[in-house]
Amino acid sequence: MVRINWTFQAKDDLKAIADYISKDSKHYAKLQVVRLKTRTNILKTQTRSGKIVPEISRENIRELIEGNYRIIYKIVEDNQIDILTIHHSARDLTRREIQ
Repeated sequence: MVRINWTFQAKDDLKAIADYISKDSKHYAKLQVVRLKTRTNILKTQTRSGKIVPEISRENIRELIEGNYRIIYKIVEDNQIDILTIHHSARDLTRREIQ
């Protein structure tokens, strides 16, 4: 089974999303974070289930969509995935540095 590693950037993104949504509803903030984390579970068995990120065009950097968010991940090895960032789809991804 594949190990999913959340980078510091991805953890910070989750916190920022939760903080922003919790201004209106703490309940929905928690729910959104759970949805985003749950969405990544598919990667444990289907590492290439996401599409290649068009702005980056690298085979090993892909994304899953959950609502308005892009979960961008990197296939590090056959048994390791790094979640790089959680990015709101309305924002310009080219302004972010993703490795």
